[in-house]
Amino acid sequence: MTLDRSICDLTATELARAIAQRELSSREAIEAHLARIASLDTRLAAFVTVDADGARRAAQMCDAASAPIGPLHGVPIAIKDLTDTAGLATTYGSVLFRDHVPAEDDLVVARLRRAGAIILGKTNTPEFGFGAVCTNRLCGPTRNPFNPALTSGGSSGGSAVAVAAGMVPLAHGTDFGGSVRTPASFCDVASIRPTPGRIPSPRRPLGWDMLATHGFLARGVEDLELALSVCAGSDANDPLSAGIVGDDRPLGGRPKVAVTPDFGVATVARGVRARFAAACDALAGIADVVPSSPDCSGAIETFRTLRAAHIANSYGELLRTRRAELTPTVIWNIEAGAKLSAEDYLNAERRRTAIYRSFRELFARADFLIAPAASVFPWPNEISDVTVIDGTVLETPIDYLAVTFIVSLVGFPVLTLPVRRVENELPFGIQIIAPPGAESRLFAFGRAIEKELGFSHRRPTLP
Repeated sequence: MTLDRSICDLTATELARAIAQRELSSREAIEAHLARIASLDTRLAAFVTVDADGARRAAQMCDAASAPIGPLHGVPIAIKDLTDTAGLATTYGSVLFRDHVPAEDDLVVARLRRAGAIILGKTNTPEFGFGAVCTNRLCGPTRNPFNPALTSGGSSGGSAVAVAAGMVPLAHGTDFGGSVRTPASFCDVASIRPTPGRIPSPRRPLGWDMLATHGFLARGVEDLELALSVCAGSDANDPLSAGIVGDDRPLGGRPKVAVTPDFGVATVARGVRARFAAACDALAGIADVVPSSPDCSGAIETFRTLRAAHIANSYGELLRTRRAELTPTVIWNIEAGAKLSAEDYLNAERRRTAIYRSFRELFARADFLIAPAASVFPWPNEISDVTVIDGTVLETPIDYLAVTFIVSLVGFPVLTLPVRRVENELPFGIQIIAPPGAESRLFAFGRAIEKELGFSHRRPTLP
């Protein structure tokens, strides 16, 4: 194994430690990962933009520093192209923003930089994050590293592939209805969607909106915990960030785990159900596992309504003025929201409240709730949407995401881990859900699952 390849096998935590102890320079780490991007990304299309010169300048500054800048000192990372990076093109996956270069970093990016991380580039996403396949008119499709004919998932597919293929050890993502969790499941990596507000979004136009969050993808739990630790913390301009109460209690004994393949309402493929059942059997070795689910009646219709309303509010003007330049998926999403009334919206919020309280009731008797991280396995890139699952026709193009968007609906933190698999099986992951503020307990349980059950990333075979 060459030096470059061994560097690209290191986790973010291992790289940070090696660079801080001067066993490895930041420049060496950056060059190794840039070389891997150059070798693989023409085939996989994980990156929209690569900032090799900027990364090299940042590495030089790190190597010249007398002490580590922060916990991610000199570590290469990637940022999803929905999130602003000062001086580095941010297209939001849209030709409308092909030449857009933000003047300021989003707060999550600023905090990563302050922790010493070095941004190698921006990862691909469907236009404005809306799409089942990670492609747009600028880049893509982002191809699954385990089978390039298949999708990497949307909308953080570029970040998932960059991590899985060793182009970076850690990548930022965003998650509205499952956008870090589905790609993590498809690409055999881990992800965290934290409690909304845990990573503040002070520029978010709808300050109390908890459907969308920042998140991270990595090859293991330790790196996710490190990334969240440097980005968490309240901000006065994000009202969600002020009220989070952390739950740092140790796990103690055998955790009580509720498991559900479908929340009682989601359409889930037979093959996924079988893999999930096997995962639950394995989990029974370290936890008390009981089949159980919150009452999610009406959850699918509720999420459809809230999501559509938010999209129409955010992008309706673009539909009126730039329709011809938008993708069909974006147009469909905006038009769905334009038809809604205030009564539709408030009825959805009423139902959402009932579902939230049902989740709370379940967590009065369980430590964690576990569900599949995707309802299907990766499908060919040429198929733009999932419309049928095992013969069941879905009502809308987003319904295949129900197993993930139900969790978004109530704002509970969720850790995704890949499960064990045999050589020819496609990757598949589970969601581990905890009450708001309980990320430290999630990470502790996730580390136990990695260690005791071997639910961890396996690098794809790539040239």
